[in-house]
Formats: sequence, C-alpha cells, structure tokens
Amino acid sequence: MPTITSRDFNHDVGAAKRAAEVEPVTITDHGRPSHVLITAALFDQLTGHRRRVGTRLKAQGVPVDFDLPDRRIDDSRVPDL
Repeated sequence: MPTITSRDFNHDVGAAKRAAEVEPVTITDHGRPSHVLITAALFDQLTGHRRRVGTRLKAQGVPVDFDLPDRRIDDSRVPDL
C-alpha cells in the first residue's frame, strides 16, 4: 500500500486520488498513519452500502442543503476564431 505524507497529499491531491484508483493510499501525519484514501466504489464494497455522497454526509449530520443555479445553454455566444 503506497504511503504519502499529509504535506504531499495537500500539495498534490490529484496524484493521491490517481494512486487510490489502483489501491488504498495511507496518509501519514508526523510519521504516523492517520488516514487511508480509497475510492467511493471500494468504500461501498467494503461497507455493503451503495449510497450517494450527499446521503453519507447527511447521515453524519453535515448540512447538505444548497441551491444549484439553473442550467441553460446560451447560443448567443459565438467564439472568436
């Protein structure tokens, strides 16, 4: 299992996420393991749950109410070539 420091994780989250696609990644803090990064699919497989992220957050008491702006396509914009 690959290991990265929390500092390296903060500097390149994308690299950690790509590594976690292959296998779990241990994140260390002051030389000691503190977290393990896994994909949501692996988490669902390990826990037997198939929940959406919002449902997971809501179950932990994290407020998830937010308004999304209306999506619209603006055909009036013509790209400059």
